[in-house]
Amino acid sequence: MATDLTTVRELVAGERGLAMVATSRPDGSVQATVVNAGLPVHPLTGEQVVGFVAIGGSAKLRHLRRRPRATITFRVGWRWATVEGPVTLIGPDDSVEGFDPAQLPQLLRDVFLSTGATHDDWPTYDRVMAEERRCAVFVRPERVYGVG
Repeated sequence: MATDLTTVRELVAGERGLAMVATSRPDGSVQATVVNAGLPVHPLTGEQVVGFVAIGGSAKLRHLRRRPRATITFRVGWRWATVEGPVTLIGPDDSVEGFDPAQLPQLLRDVFLSTGATHDDWPTYDRVMAEERRCAVFVRPERVYGVG
């Protein structure tokens, strides 16, 4: 399967990473939500991945912990690209061997910045991310397809 992220990169820039992410519920049905996602570098593998930040306790995190795969679709006008693949979660409730938890605030910033967003008060951002137990979600692109 193709894993070229060129179109995804263009779409992220076009809508600041606005995308729809789909996860599987325990009964096999699909849950979909809107997120801001970008193309950060995976902190452990160094590969380019799709990444977004999820609020702790969210349904999507519960689903991803049970079945660590996601499908995420970016769209601008009639152009779109979908990325499917396995997921890595890194957050206060999702530790990963080889990742220093002290680096989580910077990781969450990096994922946020990969969407094209900016922030003018990083200390407040860091505090809110910690209070909300935010988690970085990384989707390794196994399959990429779309129209664009």
